[in-house]
Amino acid sequence: MIIDWAQFTPGASLGGGALIGLAAAILYLADGRIAGVSGIFGAVLSGTRAGLEWRLAFLAGLVAAPWLLGGLPAGALARFDVPLPILFLAGVLTGYGTRIARGCTSGHGVCGLSRLSPRSLVAVLCFLGAGMATVTVLRLLSEARA
Repeated sequence: MIIDWAQFTPGASLGGGALIGLAAAILYLADGRIAGVSGIFGAVLSGTRAGLEWRLAFLAGLVAAPWLLGGLPAGALARFDVPLPILFLAGVLTGYGTRIARGCTSGHGVCGLSRLSPRSLVAVLCFLGAGMATVTVLRLLSEARA
């Protein structure tokens, strides 16, 4: 593994992680809700009216934060190194997986583990294992093509 030291930002990563944890704690303490993004997004898509305002504000914050904090210049376009159909399929499979796991990495990894949930521990281990397996397979495939 090679670390790109020019892009390695432990301070920013630590700060971002702390802000995510703080936001999750505030939402839980103030409203008793878990800050799982897939659940929040799923409730908006399903047309749930109760709590719609805070859910939309939460999602808007996720979208706006990179621009507000200077992470992306104004007018920047996303760049993907994979074809859009593959990207779409990956998104659909990720959404399907979060429904099967009854939560996403933020719900299980940040909120579930902090509450010592055994189900969240199993889910996080599965997420990490699947991610490591995917990276391994894709690296082996890319080396085979080279």
